[in-house]
Amino acid sequence: MAALNDEVNDMPGLIDVHQHVVPQIYIDEMAKLGIVGSGEGRRWPQWSVESTLELMDRLDIAATVGSIASPGIYFGDVAFTRRIARPCNEAVADIVRGHPKRFGGFGVVPLPDIAAACDELGYLLDTLKLDGVCLLSNVGGKYLGDASFDEFMAELDRRAAIVFLHPGYPAKGQVPIYDAMKGTLELTYDTGRAITNMLWNGTLSKYKRIRWIISHAGGVVPFLMFRLTKYDREPGVREKNPEGVEVCLRRFWYDVAQSAVPPSFRALLEIADPSRIVFGSDYPFARFPEDDLIETRDGVRAFEGFDATLRAKIERDNAVTLFPNLAF
Repeated sequence: MAALNDEVNDMPGLIDVHQHVVPQIYIDEMAKLGIVGSGEGRRWPQWSVESTLELMDRLDIAATVGSIASPGIYFGDVAFTRRIARPCNEAVADIVRGHPKRFGGFGVVPLPDIAAACDELGYLLDTLKLDGVCLLSNVGGKYLGDASFDEFMAELDRRAAIVFLHPGYPAKGQVPIYDAMKGTLELTYDTGRAITNMLWNGTLSKYKRIRWIISHAGGVVPFLMFRLTKYDREPGVREKNPEGVEVCLRRFWYDVAQSAVPPSFRALLEIADPSRIVFGSDYPFARFPEDDLIETRDGVRAFEGFDATLRAKIERDNAVTLFPNLAF
């Protein structure tokens, strides 16, 4: 097994743009709200920089880009959200500084406070030198694309920022009641809700410089293309997206986390620019963290719709376009 270090392997490995970090400061602050895990009775996974490096070396992962994602940092108390955003970002930046060839990082911002979010965006990009920002699909039940976020979107656009769009659950009281695990459906649905809302409101056409990475191969969006493209004929909506829905969606980057089966890959290839498909694993929040990572890697390598050149792009080269600091 390779030693735990920052040195380059002889053969470049995967770049995983969808991993999560669980800093102690985040665990401690969430505990003050009685939150002890990401949802549905799941406690925080056992996570550390050291164990992640060991996994990466063992599975030939050159680098990962980590984020604090669902359940996020906003739970109805704006003051709490403002207070914890910065120490969380500094914790992520510490990880990156400690292992700059192995880790990239996305920060968090204290939405729905727009002014504070703009300020924190500047700090995490300019001072901490993080790679971008992770946004959840909704903030307290208000979905991306809502006009109240326009000032913040304009700032993201001005900076041509990388935004990792990760789903959250619908707001409390809005999750349908059924017996199955909610994450199986609701997370992919929530990605769809955010993208649909941004299409409806013209967000993607208005702020074209934002570089979006959409998790989980776009969630339900590939399946909804017939319905979504009807927006091109919807009075009041088509004017907001003059290039059309398909062009808007093709500008996205998509990771393949939780999606490494042929039907999902075939659907993704129908809507995505192949040069914008990147590897992602959702480690360690996937249901079976290491198994799911391995199955995702193997699924990419086995899919007959990816030739050798495209597999290399998905495993590494496409990510380098977004994260040149991880190229070596």
